[in-house]
Amino acid sequence: MRVSVVVPLYNKAETVLRALHSIAGQSFSDFEAIVVDDGSTDGGLELVARFPDPRFRVVSQANAGPGAARNRGLAEARGDLAAFLDADDAWMPGYLENSVRLLDASGQAVASVTSGYVEFPGGASSQALWRRRGLAEGVHRVTASTPVGTLVSMLAYMSPCSTVARLEVVRRWGGFYEKDSCRYGEDAFLWLKVLLNESVCFEMRPVAEFHREASSLSANYRRARPIEPFLLDPDAAAAACPPALLPLLRRFYAARASKTAAVLGCFGDWRSARRLFGRFVKLGDWRLPYFLPGLAGCTPLAQFVGRPLVRRKASGQ
Repeated sequence: MRVSVVVPLYNKAETVLRALHSIAGQSFSDFEAIVVDDGSTDGGLELVARFPDPRFRVVSQANAGPGAARNRGLAEARGDLAAFLDADDAWMPGYLENSVRLLDASGQAVASVTSGYVEFPGGASSQALWRRRGLAEGVHRVTASTPVGTLVSMLAYMSPCSTVARLEVVRRWGGFYEKDSCRYGEDAFLWLKVLLNESVCFEMRPVAEFHREASSLSANYRRARPIEPFLLDPDAAAAACPPALLPLLRRFYAARASKTAAVLGCFGDWRSARRLFGRFVKLGDWRLPYFLPGLAGCTPLAQFVGRPLVRRKASGQ
């Protein structure tokens, strides 16, 4: 068995069959698919149970969030590689074949391969966006000289639904964040540790489909998103970080705390923004990405400046 595909399912009856058909239609067939029902109540579990493909199986648990659901799937996995697909997204037919080919060509020292995607609604490819942010095809390894902005972009690029990873690596770094039924940033908690310790491969060609219109991520435009788990529990990545990369990790935390503080301020939660900014950011960090927006987010005026920007984002302008 080469690949174990893990699909967390929570109240996605309207979209889960699209996801399952995209898995079953892969040109690469040596896989198992583990659908982890995370306490669904909308009939999605029944749809999955009737799916006519013996490579698919279902395990059920009480609702505990996507991180816990993916970790349950990892515990059940029997493949050498792990792939993840959310129940509201889909893969193009060559996704697994291309990912396995790249990992085999890269060798055991490469932990994962992350591919590009097309974003819906709209059907726009992400390739130009990530190239503008400095990413490129090939094998990459974070070093002490890696720019903070590059690390920020690398982590943002590594979505579970477009990443195939060696199962032993995912288990080595503790899997996905699952405390308090976390529903935001649970994957970045894992991928940050992977990036600090492993080589990864990027493929820019889009072979996955992200359906934002069916995702709870769209709620980020209506309210402030939660603080990322790696900022709530920064010692976890620090404990796993090679000593030579600790200064880079500190600057990364400062940059991401600045961005989150800016978002909190836009939604009027400037007090939380100020606490977060004060915890991670120093005045000497003024050259880092998002420093000035984060500093502005720490003031009561931030919501009056930022709210129009949030409204335009929500309306697609």
